[in-house]
Amino acid sequence: MRKSGAYPAKGLEESGATIVGRSSPGDAKGSINLRIEAGTRKLIDNAAAVLGKTRTEFMVESARREAIDVLLDQRLFALDSQRFDAFIDALDNPPAPGPKLRSLLRRMPAWQK
Repeated sequence: MRKSGAYPAKGLEESGATIVGRSSPGDAKGSINLRIEAGTRKLIDNAAAVLGKTRTEFMVESARREAIDVLLDQRLFALDSQRFDAFIDALDNPPAPGPKLRSLLRRMPAWQK
C-alpha cells in the first residue's frame, strides 16, 4: 500500500502531527527509559549492528517510522480506480434518510437541554 518510504508529511502537519526529516539545532532532546527483556535487547543490538547504527539510532528510527505508519493509517487509504469510483458515487449519492435518522435529527441535542 504505502511502504515506499515517501510520506505526505504536509497532510499530517495540517492535522497536528509534526513530521520532520532532521531535528533543527534548537530542538530540545529528551530521553525515554525502557525496561526490556535481555533477548529483545540482544535482538535490537544485533539488528542495529547489521545496519551500522547504534541501539539508540536504530530504536528511534524504527519507532519514528512506525509512528508515521500509525498516523497515516488513520488518514490515508488507497483504492483501485473501480473502488474509487464507487466510493465517490457513494459520497455524491448518499442513501435517503431512513426513519431512525429522521427521528435522531428531530431530537434536541443533549448539550442544548
